[in-house]
Amino acid sequence: MTWDEFLWFALPAMGCWLGAGSLIYNGRRRKFAGLLMIVGILIFAAFIVGLWIGQERPPLRTIGETRLWYSFFLATIGYITYKHWKYAWLLSFSVVVACVFVCVNIFKPEIHSTNLMPALQSYWFVPHVTVYILSYAMLGAATIASFILLKNQSNGVHDDNLYRLTDNVVYIGFGFLVLGMLMGAVWAKEAWGHYWSWDPKETWAFVTSAAYLVYIHMRLQPSHAKFTLWMLPFAFLLLMITWIGVNYLPSAANSIHVYSN
Repeated sequence: MTWDEFLWFALPAMGCWLGAGSLIYNGRRRKFAGLLMIVGILIFAAFIVGLWIGQERPPLRTIGETRLWYSFFLATIGYITYKHWKYAWLLSFSVVVACVFVCVNIFKPEIHSTNLMPALQSYWFVPHVTVYILSYAMLGAATIASFILLKNQSNGVHDDNLYRLTDNVVYIGFGFLVLGMLMGAVWAKEAWGHYWSWDPKETWAFVTSAAYLVYIHMRLQPSHAKFTLWMLPFAFLLLMITWIGVNYLPSAANSIHVYSN
């Protein structure tokens, strides 16, 4: 399978997800909405598996391929988190953002060689990239939750359940983020002979993780609740720079981590 078949999987998957996102607010149709989410996830997963087989390598090398996984994990994590916490907005957010990334891949298809450069031919390749994309999906959901909490706070509303959800998602997302950094360091040692070189990508990854660590520590100080919540959008902005923005910085020309396009 190649990117040429992507549209035939993307459209039905998005149809299922958007249908679920619109039905989730109707109490009598939530079971059907859940079924639509599962069907959409399976359709999308089928394309990822097919592309993996067709390219004879994991589809995790390029920006387009990471967008593919980001959409998949957003939809999956959004559904699982909704099933546990019952926040309809969380599922709707996951669906909309996942579909945005799918549409980017439709209108700007990423078609690449089936060969990987020697440094990427490592067993660390798949777990390293996968845990990073998982962390991006979870921390994106936490960012939306922070905006809702800030709005509630300005209206004098305190939602303990949403605070717990936000904290748990950040903890798990941060754990995946650090795990990805550790895997990357071990992989770098094997590929280039050193664990850390303060490459632009590595530097921004460190800054991003430090920002989330500030949130985790500041949550212990209830008197700084508003500042703490604003740390999540700020940290997510740093995350987007690490993932995408760093590729456009002048220093990226000497980076060994920039995605090929």
